[in-house]
Amino acid sequence: MASGDDSAAKRLRQLNTYFREYPVIGPVEGRTPTTTTAAPLSLATLDHINHSVTEVIKYTRKANPDAGPAPTRADAVYDWARQHTQHAPAAVQQRRDTIEYRQYLEHAIRVGDWRKAIRPQRCPECRTFGLMWQGDMQRALCTNTECVDADGFSTTVTLAQLAYQHVAARKKIRQARAT
Repeated sequence: MASGDDSAAKRLRQLNTYFREYPVIGPVEGRTPTTTTAAPLSLATLDHINHSVTEVIKYTRKANPDAGPAPTRADAVYDWARQHTQHAPAAVQQRRDTIEYRQYLEHAIRVGDWRKAIRPQRCPECRTFGLMWQGDMQRALCTNTECVDADGFSTTVTLAQLAYQHVAARKKIRQARAT
């Protein structure tokens, strides 16, 4: 879960608005070309929104089968998930928060705002700042020339790794403040 005004729910609302305001005018990424006219919206973005919402609903229902009906507004799904897992074990809540934060990163990247979402993250290996998003690899690349693997290649990290690191760090901070 992102802090303040910049959250997964806000990013999902932005995606929903974005894909309606900027219709597809050419081939849709990942789709087979057809002889019919392109849809007046990004089907890939619509698929992304549906996948994100479905993932949160499935995880919430797995953690709490009595969660009740999911919200009809896509961006409300995160509040719904937190509400219905607030009494779940800490590991379930941490996983829920990790899913939400990973989706926040995915939503930001989808609208082209990777700098705001990825750059402030520390590399899990060397702990320095300076990650760059590599869309072709679907990973963040560490720009620290000292941060390389055994073969000498730059360290790369998945969004799931960044989300886990972020949520775990926030948990440690909350625990330290509580003592």
